Amino acid sequence: MAKKKDTIVLDDKAGPDDDTYQSLVSYVESRYSRAQDRRYSDEERWLKAYRNYRGLYGPDVRFTEAEKSRVFIKVTKTKVLASYGQLIEVLLSQSRFPLSIEPTTLPEGVVDTANVDPKKEEAEETVEKQIESLYGYPGDGKDLQPGDTAAKLAERLGPMKEDLEEIEGLEEGPGVTPSAVTFHPAQVAAKKMEKKIKDQLEESAATKHLRHTCFEAVLFGTGIMKGPFAFDKEYANWTDDGEYDPIIKTVPKVEHVSVWDFYPDPDAYNMDECNYTIERHKYTRPQLRELKKRPFFRSKSIEEAIKSGENYSRSWWEDDLNDNVVGSNFGSDDTTTGNSGVERYEVLEFWGTIDRKIAESQDIDIPKSYKEDEDLQINCWVCNGYVLRLVINPFTPSRLPYVASPYELNPYSFFGIGLAENMDDTQTLMNGFMRMAVDNAVLSGNLLIEVDETNLAPGQDLNVYPGKVFRRQGGAPGQAIFGTKFPNVSSENMLLFDKARVLADESSGLPSFSYGQTGVQGTGRTASGISMLMGAASNSIRTVVKNIDDYLIRPLGEALYAWNMQFDFDTEIKGDLEVRARGTESFMKNEVRSQRLISFLQIASNPVLAPFAKFPYIMREIASTMDLDVDKVTNNPEEAFRQALILQQMQKQAMEDNPPPPAPPAPPPQAAVGQDPMGTGGGNIGIGQAPVPGEQGAPTGGGAQPQQQLPPELMAMLQQAGGAGNA
Repeated sequence: MAKKKDTIVLDDKAGPDDDTYQSLVSYVESRYSRAQDRRYSDEERWLKAYRNYRGLYGPDVRFTEAEKSRVFIKVTKTKVLASYGQLIEVLLSQSRFPLSIEPTTLPEGVVDTANVDPKKEEAEETVEKQIESLYGYPGDGKDLQPGDTAAKLAERLGPMKEDLEEIEGLEEGPGVTPSAVTFHPAQVAAKKMEKKIKDQLEESAATKHLRHTCFEAVLFGTGIMKGPFAFDKEYANWTDDGEYDPIIKTVPKVEHVSVWDFYPDPDAYNMDECNYTIERHKYTRPQLRELKKRPFFRSKSIEEAIKSGENYSRSWWEDDLNDNVVGSNFGSDDTTTGNSGVERYEVLEFWGTIDRKIAESQDIDIPKSYKEDEDLQINCWVCNGYVLRLVINPFTPSRLPYVASPYELNPYSFFGIGLAENMDDTQTLMNGFMRMAVDNAVLSGNLLIEVDETNLAPGQDLNVYPGKVFRRQGGAPGQAIFGTKFPNVSSENMLLFDKARVLADESSGLPSFSYGQTGVQGTGRTASGISMLMGAASNSIRTVVKNIDDYLIRPLGEALYAWNMQFDFDTEIKGDLEVRARGTESFMKNEVRSQRLISFLQIASNPVLAPFAKFPYIMREIASTMDLDVDKVTNNPEEAFRQALILQQMQKQAMEDNPPPPAPPAPPPQAAVGQDPMGTGGGNIGIGQAPVPGEQGAPTGGGAQPQQQLPPELMAMLQQAGGAGNA
């Protein structure tokens, strides 16, 4: 028995003849068979959707003798690709995974904001004398309880405690004076966690896998991703002698899982309700042997499974996907699939809950933390009757490493409804009307030949072609050959075809004009009308984006967050944080969102409203909507502070070089008409001139004064903070 970090592995001592060993194999295979049977109706839906996408007629389609045309109008493919393109444009507008990490509303274990004021004494003198009380004063931004000390604040600084505890004048809460600098320790941890997760996603090529997942979601109704799971990634490296010496690093990985290879708990309606999931793998012999390099796989069992021979057999739908069904394109009854063996190994990856007795029968050393649990979550790999891997679910808390997002939510099924299924009937109608129009056009475009054989010499070839000569019977009266034109009614069929196309727009929720098709009439011919139509057309795709946010992006981000909290030892990235999916936010066109942000910035520029605006956030969001690299075009708090000092110095120097012109002398005071020299009333109020700024008597502004250089400790801290400050 081997044990590492509460992960339990079977020794290679058990074999397929062992009854206790076989009980687990039988359990996994029985769950797989049950999931297969319950998924049959879904597989039929997916296969029909695939045929409509490819433009293939299934074996259930029957053609009459009169139907000669076999045309297939691929409107389903057009709609699927258009919807897929819109999803990718929204979700991957910046070629990054659409998620972010933010502190919770009330972060625990770390303060939300803290501030330091290098001119605090000077600022406080304008308010009141030096505060001796520990409680502070109203409006100072402190949130300390009676008896709290500076050490209490330091404890709540979280990962920034060591960087900040040496700074004098540090206080909890935002700064309330113009010269104060406010920073956010919770936000710092969030940004570092976000960068960590996005780096992990880039390591896994997550954007590529997300594109595959979105495509299957549009076509079949459900998109599935797996992760995070431990993966040993090989980095190319050569020694000084030119020898290849790769660096192996264990990283969390995410990947796309095809809906055809995923078998969830048939009694569950979503991933949260799943008691187990099974993923079917199709491995070659070298791929199966590669598993021995991954953690906790049993080398002896893998070799025994290989010796048992290839065990993969094609499912009933696989030949259709590979275009191997004989006669399927012509409605034939012959659906022979050629169910010959495939030189591949079928490996079942099981994640789920098993009864404690089954686990104990496998001689598993159960950790103390599970002693009271009647059910245990395991990960088990099975092939050819051998257990290739058996471990207790390593995640805390236990979770299944899969996420599944529907295109259109079906509340009574695990699998969602895809775009191809929604327009299945209209696709059938469009194909039927077009075939009728083509057959009629062929008939009406050619003459029907009528021949009176009694007027012709016997034994002649009756085929008609240009220059054909027929021999008549001698003395036979009347015309021997007649040409009849068949009426053309294809225009009526095309009217029905156009009506079916309109129904396709309505059933799919994706009008033709939304992806560049012309022919819009009425209101849609004006600019405002087009804007209204596009807004209405976006409602359906907005719902899809929201589903992907809720069922895929956010759960996957939360899984990566939990992974780093459990397995990463970097304390600076940890905190009370939450994952936010940004797909829905990205749905708003960047141009519109940018205009709104700029309008808000203009409003916030009002000196009265400026204290209520978060200008660093606004600037970063404006840069984001313009598809710019936020980190490259915006300053962090320390850089912003330096820039502010430079601008202040430049303004001061400009004022010294170009002083304002002196004010004209004031006119001598004159007694107003009717003024009472004794001051007893009855006179008029005199009219004077307001003092010019800079003169004696002019009102002084309350703006911020030039700030002093921050302490070196604070400057170093701000360099590490990477955002969230007021300079």
